[in-house]
Amino acid sequence: MGLKAQSDSYELNFAPDAWYNSVDGVRLGIRMAGNMEGEFRSGPHRMEAGVWLGTALPEDPVSYYFSFTEPIPSITSFANEGNVQLISTVRTGYSYHQISFNKRWQPGFDELKFKELSLGFSQERMIDLVYRPYPQLWQNDWKSMVNLDLWISEKWEKQKFDLQLTLLQNVNEASNYFTVGTLEVTEQIFFNDLFKLRLRGFGGYVTDNGAPEYLFGYSFGLPMEWLNSGISRAKGTLKETWLSDGLISFASGPNLRGYTRHDFEILSAGGTPQYNSIASINTEFEFPNFINKKLDGTIVGDFIELRSYLFGDVGRTFDKEETITLPMGENPIWIADAGVGLQFSINIPDYLGKDRGVAIRYEIPLWLSEPMGTEKHFKFRNLIGIGAVISF
Repeated sequence: MGLKAQSDSYELNFAPDAWYNSVDGVRLGIRMAGNMEGEFRSGPHRMEAGVWLGTALPEDPVSYYFSFTEPIPSITSFANEGNVQLISTVRTGYSYHQISFNKRWQPGFDELKFKELSLGFSQERMIDLVYRPYPQLWQNDWKSMVNLDLWISEKWEKQKFDLQLTLLQNVNEASNYFTVGTLEVTEQIFFNDLFKLRLRGFGGYVTDNGAPEYLFGYSFGLPMEWLNSGISRAKGTLKETWLSDGLISFASGPNLRGYTRHDFEILSAGGTPQYNSIASINTEFEFPNFINKKLDGTIVGDFIELRSYLFGDVGRTFDKEETITLPMGENPIWIADAGVGLQFSINIPDYLGKDRGVAIRYEIPLWLSEPMGTEKHFKFRNLIGIGAVISF
């Protein structure tokens, strides 16, 4: 439908939406997107929103999401937008409200070469732990977070480089002052159309008194990031035994994927396998497979991909205490894993070339440097991954 405003036409598009978690039951609602006619999410007055009803009628059955983005004309040109964004949401037991200033610099027409800077302030609080599969990872105090995000992306003929830096500061004394810093650097080397090498370095640091939703595991990053996806936002969407058995991993943080079972067995027992300081290196060597070769020859090959790769991860925490111990009782310095994997991905980039899609991985961590208990170093292990370790 279109609404008239000052001789310009404003478009509102509606779409039904349904999802499931074990607290809301089937969650039914409607999504809305608004923009000036013909602007395709790149003009003024951009809006995204949604409202839902939990059919199981929990304590708070109605949830919502609202985002409004307004470009700043004086610092905006083609592909070089500066804007102010407002976000407000209360869903799956979490209340989050943010205002941010965002600026993008893109020197030409290649959307994969840019710099982005974001500065924001948010008020957030866990208001209902019943939605959380691991409530020990969350505090229910209000936090006042100042964030600074920097993203640098470069692309050459046979290489792609990305650097993402995030700094967070809780300025609410009632929930303890703490600082969070993460740095992620990725390098992709394309030897030819068949073979590729993907490298990723990750480092994370949280000061003392850091809230558990802002600490790191070996195999996962900040639990706060789980709220960004409907798959991991609330318990019951994924079968909880899949998590406790270490079958499911979320691509984030150190991503030492072979230690997913280690982390989630501790979580299921009520523990917190989390650290204030951690670093890791992830590698993937991609090789050709028959199915992807066939896809490349069709029009869907631009959007659908089946990657096959060998992977290896190595990392360590710099905390004084670790939860992995060697048989003789000494803490390991570095832990590592290696195996083989497949990644199925559907990707339809937005108008800035950013990924909008889903990636599902099936990985077999065949070797662990520090296996659990009496488990052998070499063993057939299954792992289903949600999201790409390195953006595709």
